[in-house]
Amino acid sequence: MTPADRPGDDHRRAGPDDATPGWRLRAAVGAALAAATVALFASGSGYAIQVAITTLLFVMLTASLNFVTGTAGLMTLGHAAFYGVGAYAAALLATRFHWPFWATLPAAGAITCFAGVLVALPTMRLTSIYFAVATLGIGEMIVVAIVNWVGLTRGPMGIRGIPQLSVAGFDGLAVNFAVTAVVTLAMLWALSRLTHSYYGNALRALREDDACAEAMGVPTVRLKIEVFAIACFCAGVAGALHAHTSGYISPDSFRFGESILILSMAVVGGLGSLPGAALGATILIVLPELLRGVGNLRMVAVGVILFACILFLPKGLLGEVPALEFFRRRLVGKRAGW
Repeated sequence: MTPADRPGDDHRRAGPDDATPGWRLRAAVGAALAAATVALFASGSGYAIQVAITTLLFVMLTASLNFVTGTAGLMTLGHAAFYGVGAYAAALLATRFHWPFWATLPAAGAITCFAGVLVALPTMRLTSIYFAVATLGIGEMIVVAIVNWVGLTRGPMGIRGIPQLSVAGFDGLAVNFAVTAVVTLAMLWALSRLTHSYYGNALRALREDDACAEAMGVPTVRLKIEVFAIACFCAGVAGALHAHTSGYISPDSFRFGESILILSMAVVGGLGSLPGAALGATILIVLPELLRGVGNLRMVAVGVILFACILFLPKGLLGEVPALEFFRRRLVGKRAGW
């Protein structure tokens, strides 16, 4: 007998009426995204479309950082460096070996994942601030290697002439946006499935008390390596898309400041919340563009808003608990493998 079948239990199996709110919300979100896309292309502004593409890239980066930091509790300060590994891997495969983008994207993710595992193996015994400092140092090492390995990466000059995304002979901003949007949605879906499952529960146990989780039989070291590898794979795919959609990459895009920006997006949205990660990334990319009219004061305004969010909403705009409660309401009586 399952908990849902026990007499006197508040839980019950979800029927069609219970599923309706979830379907309505998804339909509303889908309609809003479709309307925003139509409005974006109706404006005819290439700049607006490029901002939208950048927003989607940072949604991927923030979601992957949120998975390792918000869900598993591993504070990493070098996420942008792995973003750079994926970008350079895709750029080199495309320019030197003439690989198509549908091959460079998974290859860049796999290469970045491998780099993440190499980083994780000697550092996963570290905890708390020590792990964060280790990832900061490793991230800086990666950037220094990119800058100084001129024979491979062209150093500060960067790599130009990276082929644009092309589907069935079509290319341009519309194709760049469409491919980036599809990959972003697929990544968010996969991370959502992982987060709202027994695997995600194990990661949250690891975050709350890794010693207690290990005593209960949770393979903490293996989980840390796995979650870090998954996050690096996602960052690598985002980097590959950045390389193909921009056509040019340089080390300046992957420095420590970018890692702090990604972490800020996760904190503003709500650590541990996947919808919060998407919301935080959207706000901190779109808001500075909307405030360009005030000149240099726009970053001051963004800083004030960021400070206010942290001061009055320490758990973020859409924290982990509301997000989890929403999913649990939708999934009552359903299989827990979600």
